[in-house]
Amino acid sequence: MVELPVSHVLPELAEALALRGMAVLQAPPGAGKTTLVPLDLLARGVVQGRILMLEPRRLAARAAAERMAETLGEPVGRTVGYRIRGEAKVSATTRIEVVTEGILTRMLQSDPELAGVGLVIFDEFHERSLNADLGLALCLEVRGALREDLKLLVMSATLDAGPVAALMGGAPVVTSAGRAWPVETRWLPRPPDASLRLEAVVAGALKAALEETASDFGGGMLVFLPGEAEIRRVEGLLRDVPGVALRPLFGAMDFAAQRAALAPAEGRKVVLATSIAETSLTLPDIRVVVDAGRARRARFDPNSGMSRLVTERVTKAEAEQRRGRAGRVAAGVCYRLWTRGEEGGLAAYPPAEIEVADLAGLALELAMWGGAELPFLTPPPAGPLAEARALLQDLGALDAKGHITAHGRALAGLPLHPRLGHMLAVAGPEAATLAALLAERDPLRGAGPDLTLRMQAIQRPGPEADRGAVERIRAEAKRLAAATRGLAVSPPSPSPPHEGEGRRKAAGGALASGPGGLLPPHGPPPHGRRMGRAGSSGYSLAEMAALAYPDRIGLRRKGDAPRWVLSGGKGAAMAAGLGLSGARLIVATDLDGDAREATVRQAVAISEAELRGIHADRIAWVELCEWSRREGRVVSRRQERLGALVLDDRHWEAPAAAVARAALDGVRALGLPWSAAARRLRARARLARRDDWPGLEDADLLASAEDWLLPHLTGVKTEADVRSLDLVPALQGLLGWDRLAEMDRLAPGSFETPLGRKIPIDYEGEAPAIEVRLQEMFGVTVHPVVGLSRMPVRLTLLSPARAAVQVTTDLPRFWATSYADVRKDMRGSYPRHPWPEDPTQAEPTTRAKPRGT
Repeated sequence: MVELPVSHVLPELAEALALRGMAVLQAPPGAGKTTLVPLDLLARGVVQGRILMLEPRRLAARAAAERMAETLGEPVGRTVGYRIRGEAKVSATTRIEVVTEGILTRMLQSDPELAGVGLVIFDEFHERSLNADLGLALCLEVRGALREDLKLLVMSATLDAGPVAALMGGAPVVTSAGRAWPVETRWLPRPPDASLRLEAVVAGALKAALEETASDFGGGMLVFLPGEAEIRRVEGLLRDVPGVALRPLFGAMDFAAQRAALAPAEGRKVVLATSIAETSLTLPDIRVVVDAGRARRARFDPNSGMSRLVTERVTKAEAEQRRGRAGRVAAGVCYRLWTRGEEGGLAAYPPAEIEVADLAGLALELAMWGGAELPFLTPPPAGPLAEARALLQDLGALDAKGHITAHGRALAGLPLHPRLGHMLAVAGPEAATLAALLAERDPLRGAGPDLTLRMQAIQRPGPEADRGAVERIRAEAKRLAAATRGLAVSPPSPSPPHEGEGRRKAAGGALASGPGGLLPPHGPPPHGRRMGRAGSSGYSLAEMAALAYPDRIGLRRKGDAPRWVLSGGKGAAMAAGLGLSGARLIVATDLDGDAREATVRQAVAISEAELRGIHADRIAWVELCEWSRREGRVVSRRQERLGALVLDDRHWEAPAAAVARAALDGVRALGLPWSAAARRLRARARLARRDDWPGLEDADLLASAEDWLLPHLTGVKTEADVRSLDLVPALQGLLGWDRLAEMDRLAPGSFETPLGRKIPIDYEGEAPAIEVRLQEMFGVTVHPVVGLSRMPVRLTLLSPARAAVQVTTDLPRFWATSYADVRKDMRGSYPRHPWPEDPTQAEPTTRAKPRGT
């Protein structure tokens, strides 16, 4: 067996697996782990039974199996075989089986004990694909509950091994240090011109690298780009470079084209690749890597329920993986198209797919497994997982309790997103072409959004069609049609509505919707239902699309602009002048994921008759009474609805109780209408408030408004009605008689002077306050106070002409100190009024002395 860096740790690894049954192998790119480890463990007899090795991509799985078989001098399918989607080369003598990650999940679901399997190897685990995370979690569950003898090995180039070793119960970590050959790293001296497209920057750097490395390095070059479109554009920019053999490499290519990228070429080979080339593919003649520094990842937006591909900066781990491709056969060089200073800002690792991807498939697999809490390295986020389960309920794959249905089990057996699996299972083999088309890349890029054009291109491809994509779609359609013919599962009966659904909504907005915004949630319509156009034996294209995307049926909004509201509650728009821009109803099969208003990238028009036929049991009349912010009033309507779509809209005379509840939402929207009297009442109550009294702040009052304010909203329908609403009776009812009596005692509405005159207390300032004639307070030796805290009332003492002469919160102190000065000033100005030397002993009065006295 060939000697590679990993060879030195193979004995240690075999011992760890023999003693502990689980291990983590860290080995840098080019160490040989993919090729040597399975063969060595088989040769040492460490494993009883077959070895399953997982690879993240089909090309990598085939290539790994072929390299191992070549090492043994055997054809693929004897000792070493592989299984990938749509293809298998295994036999009764196969001991090492290389599979893609989804294959392992299917094997576990059909046979949880993995009979005959002695070891499962998770290769390239650092990619943290969702299927790899799920597969490891399932295998750990199986090992703990059913198969103590099942051995597990996680292999990675850049993974932080500590957490995964801990997840595996403290499994030993075996590290293979060193790369076969050194790789020099070269960064840009300065950031590239921002006005240049990425492809232009890459093409310029690649030409320079070809010249710089021609004598020192030679060999092939590997260029990392984010996707097929960028690869094709760079390829176009480099076609005229002499002596260069350009070889594209991306996942959507057929195997023959992919293998051409791996094989030697005449001239200097330049492989233009996506991240597919980061993994266990062997590119033996590569000595130069040019890294554009971008990676494309699938992201899921839980707010919109839509997935999209986004281009992001590579992480340090990904950059290291790419760099390592240059040093597998000889010393190499890696050109990084960013500055050395920028490298410090790169994230350490890419996010695990489970954190950012669409979780519908995972939710279905978990339900299929039985809903147990599995030991995930990164647990699936709760919000997106709940959204995924809601969609599955809407498709009839889960029942109202979240348990998998017979229909769900059928969907789990199809190698498709549950949306497309649902469509295929209901519409039958005739939907296979559409399912394959929706799962594949667009064969008519830039041809407008009409899905009908794509279907026509599959049948009769023109010069504008991507022939490779068309052939892949046709091949996949045949496979899916064959798989569908084997389904013998009847769709489930409609699930009962969630609590609150199917009932009349009293107020406060639209009727609560079910999962995915549709109501009620249910399974697909009965098999055998003939729903197609005249002369058709089954479902129309639009009907099939509506089965897959029940939450993306769009009804055109009012106005001239091509804008739709989707049945799931989101918005969608399209550029004017396109083929579908005038359609009243559409099914959007591809959106850009914008959370506010998504752009329709692919759709098909659907008639109302088709919509009513395919989703008749989802359409219901809903009576709703709600506060309209736009109109500033209570609006009562009776609507025929499909989720958020309003197919018919009529006026409804709502009951008084429903109108009052809607008006309460108006109060919450506009705020409590505080009059001076209501504010004064609340201020008094605040001063007298004890711990067991209700909260009197606006937030507290609005939170409990249904209890104390709702009975007083009879007849309130408009914004003017709300703003003129008298809160005093409602607040008095909230406080109750006993508390009002306590309030009157502790924070009275008025102050009674020694003459028996009642002066209202102003409670709206920083402190309670009254204004009173100074002579009227003669004889008062205790300052008036209010509230539990005995807060002094602020007294503004007035002259006989009612001008303020003193403000005090301590009347006895005023009598004893400042009064003498006030008396001196006032006697001259008001000689007919009494100004006794001792006001505490004088009789209160408001009268002046008679003239002449």
